[in-house]
Amino acid sequence: MPLRLVSSAPRGRRAASISAGALALLTIAVIVTACSGSAPVTPTGTNSTTSATAQAPSASAPAPSTPAAPALVPGGTAAENLPLFTSVVDAVWASPDSVTGRAYIDALVVAGFDKGTMQLTPDTTTVGNPAETIQFSVLWGEECLVGQVGPATGTAVTVVLPAVSGSCLVGSTRPIDW
Repeated sequence: MPLRLVSSAPRGRRAASISAGALALLTIAVIVTACSGSAPVTPTGTNSTTSATAQAPSASAPAPSTPAAPALVPGGTAAENLPLFTSVVDAVWASPDSVTGRAYIDALVVAGFDKGTMQLTPDTTTVGNPAETIQFSVLWGEECLVGQVGPATGTAVTVVLPAVSGSCLVGSTRPIDW
């Protein structure tokens, strides 16, 4: 049986207050992370009130640095290359070509991934309608970097999954012949 939140507040107000609270916590986590350079701390107690105070940097404190952009790790694992894969997918998802499979493949090639290890599902259904989702992958050793985008997902999704018989996507894929 699925869990349901019960509240006497109207649904719209309840959702808005939950969203506002989540946004506030996310904002605080981002600020704390940006200032400290460490991983965000997840509150574990029952008190959800958090306060942040800004302090002037001391003269001896190092200047904050911008995190390095994700980069291809040729000898690394699929997990080590997932940040780059994700950043490329997110960039294409935010572009006008967000539902064009070729755009993802081309962008991954520009980022340094090997086109010969990629698979891609069709952009259209068998009757010519736009696909609800498009999947694409990069075989990386015994694992796969897999992305899925489309109207049905609502956002770009990227994961590392085990390869299946030396392949990443099971079923019908389209040739990557350009």
